[in-house]
Amino acid sequence: MAEKKEGKYYENNIAFSANKNKMSWLFGSKKKPLKMAVEVAEKPQNDKAVLRQIETLQQQIDLLRQQLHRDEAAGQGLAGVKDQSSVVKSEIERIIEGVFDGQGMVGADGSVYDVPANYASKSKLVEGDILKLTINNLGAFVYKQIKPIARQRLVGVLDQDPQNMQYYAVKDGKRWRLLTASVTYYKGEPGDEIIFLIPVESGSRWAAVENIINR
Repeated sequence: MAEKKEGKYYENNIAFSANKNKMSWLFGSKKKPLKMAVEVAEKPQNDKAVLRQIETLQQQIDLLRQQLHRDEAAGQGLAGVKDQSSVVKSEIERIIEGVFDGQGMVGADGSVYDVPANYASKSKLVEGDILKLTINNLGAFVYKQIKPIARQRLVGVLDQDPQNMQYYAVKDGKRWRLLTASVTYYKGEPGDEIIFLIPVESGSRWAAVENIINR
């Protein structure tokens, strides 16, 4: 049953204004209804803000994933470039064939290339041998004997010029130059017996040391 107090009607603890056609919710305090109304009004806005933040984060995650995929693809591309570069380097190796002249190799291009004395001595290269020179991508020179010339073995005496210290193999009044590395390897001294190699047909100025017998 409604009860009238101070210009207001109360029914089930709910006050109705007697002066205005508007309902006032009091629920025991005038401030609480206002606070509840504000919370109810703000809640939908907060939910929308959270949704916007989630969408923003999702977009950022998608962008990061795309960036990672691009980085991986770029890494594979660089690896492919490296592989191709190594193939190109191997392709630019120069191969030159030439004739051994006793000290170096006279290439088909007309240039003279130094042959390591140790290699020539150990390989017993004879003037007229055909060599192949490979210049790799690091600039290293690699020689290989590909066609030895026909050779003959002779026995003579080791001699040395006191002025220029050049060693010679001497036989029947003829002499042939020798690589110093070949003589020192066998610890040769002037007057020792020497076994040496020269071409069979063509004349030569140089000989290869096969052995030295110390006296």
